Amino acid sequence: MTGQLPVLGAGGWGTALAVAADRAGPGVRLWARRPDFAARLREVRENREYLPGVRLPAGIEIGNDLAGAVAGADWALLVVPSVGMPELLGALPRDLGVVLCAKGLAPDGGQLSEFARELGFGRVAVLSGPNHAEEIGRGLPAATVVASADLDFAHAVQRRLMSPALRLYTSSDVVGVELGGVLKNVMALAAGMSDGLRLGDNAKAGLLTRGLREISRYLQALGAQEETVYGLSGLGDLIATATSPHSRNRAAGEALARGEEAQQGGKVVEGLRTAGLLAAWASAHGHDLPIVRVVAQIAAGDLTPAQGLAELMGREAKRE
Repeated sequence: MTGQLPVLGAGGWGTALAVAADRAGPGVRLWARRPDFAARLREVRENREYLPGVRLPAGIEIGNDLAGAVAGADWALLVVPSVGMPELLGALPRDLGVVLCAKGLAPDGGQLSEFARELGFGRVAVLSGPNHAEEIGRGLPAATVVASADLDFAHAVQRRLMSPALRLYTSSDVVGVELGGVLKNVMALAAGMSDGLRLGDNAKAGLLTRGLREISRYLQALGAQEETVYGLSGLGDLIATATSPHSRNRAAGEALARGEEAQQGGKVVEGLRTAGLLAAWASAHGHDLPIVRVVAQIAAGDLTPAQGLAELMGREAKRE
C-alpha cells in the first residue's frame, strides 16, 4: 500500500482499528466527523467517549477533513454505523478501495457492499469477525476475516493489518461474511433478553443453537457458503457478541427485558434496526426466521420479551 491508511470513523471500533493498524505499521490517519471531537482526540490522545483507557499513539494523524484524510490513499477502512455509511460513501472518490466495517444493512435492506458497487466503487471488501473494540484496542489477540470478490484487494488488506495481535483471514464469500455479522446482532439481542429474564444456561444454549441454524438458512438462501456460517464471521462472531459484557446488542436485549431503554450512552445498537429489515425480507420472500421475527416485534414494541419467549416456545413440534 502506498501513502497513508485512512480510518474513517472515530467511534470505538474505528479508534480500535486505527490503533491496531498502527501496530501493524506506520502511516494511519483517523478521521472524525465532528471537528471539536477531532480536536479533543488530538489533545488528549484518548477516545474517552467511546474507547476509554486506550492510548492513541503519536504517529496516528487525527483530523476532520475527509478529502485530506483520503488524499493519496489506495484504500480506506470505513468504520461508521450502517445508517451513516451511504452518506460517507457518497462523499468519497470512486477510485478509492473501500473496506466496509459496519455490521448492518443498506437503507433498502440490502448489502452495504452491493450499495457501494452500485455507487461505482470498483474495489469493495468487508471486514467481520469476533472483534470487540475494547479488546483489540488493548492489543489482546484476535482474528477476523476480510472478504472481497477481488482477492488481490483482500490480500492487500490482510498484509497491511496483520500483526502479532490481530490475525486476518481472506475469503471470497462476501455474502456470508457480510451478512453473518448482520444476523448475529439480532441473535445477540435475543440472548440478552434471555439473560435479562434470567432464563438460565439451557435456554440460552438452545436459543443460540437455533439462532445459528436460522443464520445458516438465511445466508445459504442468498448464496453464501455453508463453511462461512461456521467460521469466524458466523459462529465465531455469534459466540462473542451473544456472551460478552462488551456487546452492545446483548446489553440492549438485557435492558429491554428489564423494561429499560435499549439504546443508551449514544452508542449505535445495529441489531435494533437490522431486525425489522430482516423480518420484512423474510416475510416478502417466504422464509421462516422465527427468532428474527420475534426480536423485530419486541424492538418495535409489539411484544414484550416474555411474550416473545412464549411465542417461540409454543411453536409446533418438529424434527431438529
